[in-house]
Amino acid sequence: MDPRRRIPRTDALLARPRVAAAAEALGAGVVKGLVRAVQDRARSGEIAPEAVEAELLTALDARRPASLTPVINATGVIVHTNLGRASLSEAARAAVAEASGYTDLEFDLATGKRGRRGTGVRAALLEACPEAEDALVVNNGAAALLLAVTALAGRAADTRFSAQTPRATPPYGSPAPRSHGSPSPRSEPSEVLLSRGEFVEIGAGFRLSDLMESAGARLREVGTTNRTHVDDYARALSPATGCVLKVHTSNFRVEGFTAEADLAELSALAHAHGVPLVVDLGSGLLEPEAVLPGEPDAATALAAGADLVIASGDKLLGGPQAGILLGRAEVVAALGRHPLARALRADKLALAALEATVTAGEAPVTRALRADPELLRERTLALARELAAAVPAAPQQSSIVVPHDGRVGGGGGTGVPLPGWALALPEAVAGPLRTGTPAVVGRMHEGRCLIDLRCVPESQDGELLRALIAALDATGSAGGLR
Repeated sequence: MDPRRRIPRTDALLARPRVAAAAEALGAGVVKGLVRAVQDRARSGEIAPEAVEAELLTALDARRPASLTPVINATGVIVHTNLGRASLSEAARAAVAEASGYTDLEFDLATGKRGRRGTGVRAALLEACPEAEDALVVNNGAAALLLAVTALAGRAADTRFSAQTPRATPPYGSPAPRSHGSPSPRSEPSEVLLSRGEFVEIGAGFRLSDLMESAGARLREVGTTNRTHVDDYARALSPATGCVLKVHTSNFRVEGFTAEADLAELSALAHAHGVPLVVDLGSGLLEPEAVLPGEPDAATALAAGADLVIASGDKLLGGPQAGILLGRAEVVAALGRHPLARALRADKLALAALEATVTAGEAPVTRALRADPELLRERTLALARELAAAVPAAPQQSSIVVPHDGRVGGGGGTGVPLPGWALALPEAVAGPLRTGTPAVVGRMHEGRCLIDLRCVPESQDGELLRALIAALDATGSAGGLR
């Protein structure tokens, strides 16, 4: 008898309770594909027909609804772009789960009429940052900058923030009335004034200047790479100016003979000309952070006179991917009215997660940023002791626990070390750790794989230990610990 006749039928396999439950969670098409794949392995002789059902259940257990793989971030980099940036708080995760079904996103339950989108997150942001008169959320930081530049300086920009008729440039500090007339679209793009030292390129070759020019605005460079003064902006201001922009150089630092315009002075200059001042913070702090005294924040920028501040939700704020716009009511309202705002708006899951992040207190990003080095050392030593006890021939834990500076990442806190500790393991374990379950990503440095617990929740220490033991056993590296 042909052994292939013993291969279980597709309908019989699909009728098994665990397989039927998996079809509900993963989708019938996905499960049928896994059934066929296991049957094909049996037809080719790779596995016995009697092993088909067990292999199918193993494949179903390993299959997730999406291809993204959960990772333990043991790199010591808090806002790790390659690993999804911020890890959401429990409150934010619960908010996403609640918002995943039908919600009152744009519906007023009290009146039964259409409601305003994002009212909850707007209220939360304004409470967290009282210096702002209004707030708007779009889908990421680049989208926020694109919307701001398009609305204020694009080809069809609203001109209510600049004079309606040509004017001579008044001297720095002299008052000029702001225009509050009815908006009228420009037929030509206007200029965005930006210091030469703030032309930033971020990951994957993405340049903010290219983004802004795609909005139909003209960039007017002022100052030099290392020194830009308020007078440089004053000389560049003209009737063609749509806005003055300051961009935080979040992913690099210029040191030495440097200067940049004071925000309060720049605000006074811009307002004297009826031009809005836009500040792109990038990193996402709403208020000052003691661990990062040099990192700009929204409250301070608005108090200094910025009309609009742009921040990212998934960086130091510790929330989901989102672009946050905070500032004067009339400026934010103009952005909200622009047709592009519809294309860039955040979805219900991001709005729910962002609101919960802002209201629920300390997020995982903040806890990692403020982690006590001594507590990190104690956790690392405890992990090393357990590892030494579980792995034969491992040396004492003191020889594999080494000082290690963590980093903020995501363009925040550039050059600021975060003192901590790490397990120094053989380089060979890095691959098995990444491909194991759970996947663990450490930092490769000087021929070692460093495991930093700064971004690892304490509740995952046991899971991490099991992954480390498995990786060391798989590579035979127990005797190479150092």
